[in-house]
Amino acid sequence: MRRLRAECPWTREQTHASLRHYVIEEAYETAEAIDLADSGHLREELGDLLMQVVIHAAIAESDDEGWSTDDVVREIADKLVHRNPHVFGDVTVSSAAEVDANWQRLKAERKQRTHPSEGIPKDLPALMAADKVLGRVDRPVEGDDLGARLLRLVAEARDQGVDPEAELRRATRRHADG
Repeated sequence: MRRLRAECPWTREQTHASLRHYVIEEAYETAEAIDLADSGHLREELGDLLMQVVIHAAIAESDDEGWSTDDVVREIADKLVHRNPHVFGDVTVSSAAEVDANWQRLKAERKQRTHPSEGIPKDLPALMAADKVLGRVDRPVEGDDLGARLLRLVAEARDQGVDPEAELRRATRRHADG
């Protein structure tokens, strides 16, 4: 990637902002490959997504932002060790649910959020954002406007263990297909 940044005019001109839409597009293409259960396609899309990580790290390095691919990998490794004390420490767990609860607790301790929507990307699809907020807020949804009714449907989906984004996507496809 360093060579591309040095020798390719297009790559050299790219910034984090100019590549933003590619990161999103590649993430959605990766999700679609997962939905299709197509391992070869998934491998390809994961490569495209990883390429985005590598090019963003190369931009940061060449623009003297103070970090590189090595720093990204180190941060991942540190996070995995910290959030998996049942593997790398002395915590005992007996189920995947306990692992998830412990992961969420450790994440919350580190982030120290002061508002339920803090840390939820503003561009996250609305159903996904609603699902995340409902997971953080323990109170009933108030109001009768359309937004409140939609939020209650997301809460109902959560209670049933259903991913509202995936469910609406399936229903939309069924409707489109007639």
